[in-house]
Amino acid sequence: MAEKRYVMVVDIKRCIGCHTCAIACKSGNNLPNEVWWNRVLTFGGKDMDTPHGKFPNLQKQYLTLACQHCENPACVKACPAEATYKREDGVVMQDYDKCLGCRLCIMACPYDSVRTYNEDNPEYYMDFPIGDAMVEPQQKGTVSKCNFCVDRIDNGLLPNCVDVCPAKARFFGDVEDPESEVYKLLKSNKHTQLLADKRTKPSVYFLI
Repeated sequence: MAEKRYVMVVDIKRCIGCHTCAIACKSGNNLPNEVWWNRVLTFGGKDMDTPHGKFPNLQKQYLTLACQHCENPACVKACPAEATYKREDGVVMQDYDKCLGCRLCIMACPYDSVRTYNEDNPEYYMDFPIGDAMVEPQQKGTVSKCNFCVDRIDNGLLPNCVDVCPAKARFFGDVEDPESEVYKLLKSNKHTQLLADKRTKPSVYFLI
């Protein structure tokens, strides 16, 4: 029997660019002020949430971007301390206690700004922790990134971004399970992966 492999599926036709996924990720994982693991990019004008074209012929579309949890992750190969590693279920993790802060994982990753280096002690707008109690605290001098809300999925819950999406544009599950929603979606819909030519085999798929 095939091993479990978690994937994220995003339907970009459904995405309304509300940034709810990004906010839920930030709050649920108690991320420091300037740290965002999940971002919403705009295919349109030069600024966020602006269309391109000339009225009334305007076009705009959104793309959410976070760690792609690659099957063949360049970051894991680059890390000299084995602080970046991949679990058996495909989730690419970051061990803060092992991280040297060398940022080689950032340089090796082909996806722009999906990892953040905490140069200073993490600072927060709130004076108390928010989000899930299971979340590991951020540390100075380490790199952090999306981990598919691993504490939630290990307890049978969905990642924060999937759980809150008002447009139902995000899906998560075991792609090796023929009965899973992600398996059926990928089987019956055209889809793409970001920078597939880099041969990292991303575990985030976009329905098109």
